[in-house]
Amino acid sequence: MQARLTAHLRDPANAPPPDDVDPARVAVYARLLFNNIHSLLSSCFPVLRAVTADDDWRRLLREFYATHRSRTPLFPRLPREFAIYLTEERGHADDPPWQAELADYEWLELECAQDPRELSDVPLDPAADLLEDVPVLNPLARARAYAYPVHTIAPDALPAEPGAEPTYLVVFRDRDDKVGYLKLNAVSARLVELLATDAAHSGRELLLHIAAELAHPRPARLVEAGRALLEDLCARGLLLGATRRSPPSGDGVAADGAA
Repeated sequence: MQARLTAHLRDPANAPPPDDVDPARVAVYARLLFNNIHSLLSSCFPVLRAVTADDDWRRLLREFYATHRSRTPLFPRLPREFAIYLTEERGHADDPPWQAELADYEWLELECAQDPRELSDVPLDPAADLLEDVPVLNPLARARAYAYPVHTIAPDALPAEPGAEPTYLVVFRDRDDKVGYLKLNAVSARLVELLATDAAHSGRELLLHIAAELAHPRPARLVEAGRALLEDLCARGLLLGATRRSPPSGDGVAADGAA
């Protein structure tokens, strides 16, 4: 009975309620539940909602509600479930090709806002140098490479084709608790990627690593430009500062992340 009842609540048009349940009464409950989902996701994905026709939006949410198996019981995490559904499960041929990327981008903004961590708890050394020591990436940063320029999508600006190059975006929350984004190029995006996974090497070493990947003819010039890039990212709040390098060990250079 419970299985039939919940199936009906998720998909009233295709799953009848249990025989001994008053259809009129359960219909009130079904509308209440769906309207909660509709209200939540409409507010959490304002751009996607704005660029989607009313009937299409309700149909999209109905299909999500009826078919997606949520991985969390927490109501505030349902927006992530919706982004997962669009990215991993849906794949309708008539959906806009940028739909899943836009949903992911809007979810990242919400996730950064909800992250309970405080930037004041991140250990830093005020005397450390961004180039010669270990730069510290804002832990509330999420980087992505999108096929479409999702940060520019609006009702009057819908991309017809993917960009010639990926759109590199990093979404983060700054020290003033404001959530924003930076558009990166291929080099700065690679630097952010390395910073997110490498807490042992200096800014100089990471830049030289990128120069080697690019087979840059003048690595020193890239490092020189990289210092300005590091300082700019720090001024914008994507980097929080730096920590001093730990003394060399038998396993090579390492850093414990402490001030």
